[in-house]
Amino acid sequence: MVQSPPRDAVQRPGRRPSRGAAGFLRDLVVIVVVAVLASFLIKTFLIRSFFIPSESMQNTLQVGDRILVNELVPGLVPLQRGDVVVFSDPGGWLEGDQPVAAPAGPVAAAGDWLLSLVGLSNQDANNHLVKRVIGLPGDHVVCCNALGQMSVNGVPVVEPYAVLHPGSRAVSGTPFDVTVPKGRLWVMGDNRYDSKDSRYQTDTPSKGFVPISDVVGRAFVVSWPVSHWSWLSDYPGTFDGVKSGGG
Repeated sequence: MVQSPPRDAVQRPGRRPSRGAAGFLRDLVVIVVVAVLASFLIKTFLIRSFFIPSESMQNTLQVGDRILVNELVPGLVPLQRGDVVVFSDPGGWLEGDQPVAAPAGPVAAAGDWLLSLVGLSNQDANNHLVKRVIGLPGDHVVCCNALGQMSVNGVPVVEPYAVLHPGSRAVSGTPFDVTVPKGRLWVMGDNRYDSKDSRYQTDTPSKGFVPISDVVGRAFVVSWPVSHWSWLSDYPGTFDGVKSGGG
């Protein structure tokens, strides 16, 4: 018959032996590699952060806001009319504009540092613009009718996001009549009388149209400051009645 050893004879496990400096360094290298890989994957395929330097998208976006951009659009998710998009300068759109630096306060700096750890802080935002998609490839966009409205493919649209000139009901102070080429977009700022958008870029190489290949992604949330936090709508009701332009 096998007897259990006396209780006081059972040995308790001691502390685990130290792994030493080599083990610590190995773990540190693994953590760094994983962090860098995650940062690369997030920034390349998922989300980036951008700083808003101008008033062109007021009142949707304010100067100093930071937005998060979904980079799956338009690669995997198609663009829609009404989307707020970030795109690189197609050429000449930013000519003469002075780069505007993001605020350098301690809280903002700390936020940028945290974003940089996961690849979200954007270092080349001064070469990008943010506007709202109005016309998709093939769309016929005209402004303005007797009510001051813009029409897309013959359908007048009501734009609740548009900021107009005091005393005016026209959504654009400059009339236009364009058909969007294949692979291009017609974009406009929400602050219609203070935005260097497609209307004012017809003398640039892109002729005012934005190549879809230049689109970084769709802005979906205002992430900073906290008081401005909000989801960014594409206002589907505005363009519900608009049919495809065939482009």
